[in-house]
Amino acid sequence: MLIPTRRRFTRQRMLGLLDELEAAKGQATSLYLPQKSLSLDNEKTLRSALGPDAEETLPDIDKILTRSTTGAVIFWGEQGKYLVLPPFPVREKLFASGYDVEPLRSMLRQDLLLALVLVRLGEYAVGIFRGEERVSSKVGTGLVHSRHSKGGSSARRFERHRDKQIEYFFERVCGHVREHLEPHLGQIDHVIYGGERHTLLSFRKRCRFLEQFDDRTLSSLLNVREPRQATLEAAISQAWSSEVIQWQETEPKMS
Repeated sequence: MLIPTRRRFTRQRMLGLLDELEAAKGQATSLYLPQKSLSLDNEKTLRSALGPDAEETLPDIDKILTRSTTGAVIFWGEQGKYLVLPPFPVREKLFASGYDVEPLRSMLRQDLLLALVLVRLGEYAVGIFRGEERVSSKVGTGLVHSRHSKGGSSARRFERHRDKQIEYFFERVCGHVREHLEPHLGQIDHVIYGGERHTLLSFRKRCRFLEQFDDRTLSSLLNVREPRQATLEAAISQAWSSEVIQWQETEPKMS
């Protein structure tokens, strides 16, 4: 029975795995599947490409593919069975024999220009990165009171005041976003958000400047609790990481 193990690999660790697969011997199949190619026919496609060896895993693989926002890469062979959800979109559909790692390796070796926008009410961090190297950044805070716990007219006045605080905070953050992104308008490859989903949705509605990046915005959100400078540095590593599912005959021992 094949047992799946899920892990997140940093950029360098993923490149190391690709080197190992490239050197591996034996039969294998590689599939590159853009997100737009994923459909209800996933199992049929996989059954044809991977053969009977993958039969028991097809329902699980199909579920993983269905939720992917960047597509997927599958390496399936005698020396290793992996499904990779890469950090950035797979652009071209490809079926190949052997462990064909070069398209994924090329993606991970690009020095993409990334804009990170991390927002929670009262805290923000904006950064421009070339690969994983910081080009510019700005972090800060703003006064936003917590919600009023009581009812009545005083609570309504408090909520109106709080709404004004949020509006002012969003305006300030949007100004800093413009300051750091505008010099790179034509060069930014992806905009990546992090923080609390509802807050980010509200912020993006207020910050119309960001609309021009909608076609370059990744759907997944970075898991960020407190947008600070150290958080920003950790977030870029998270932005480059891949989710890796490996299937093995027996459950791997814990190291």
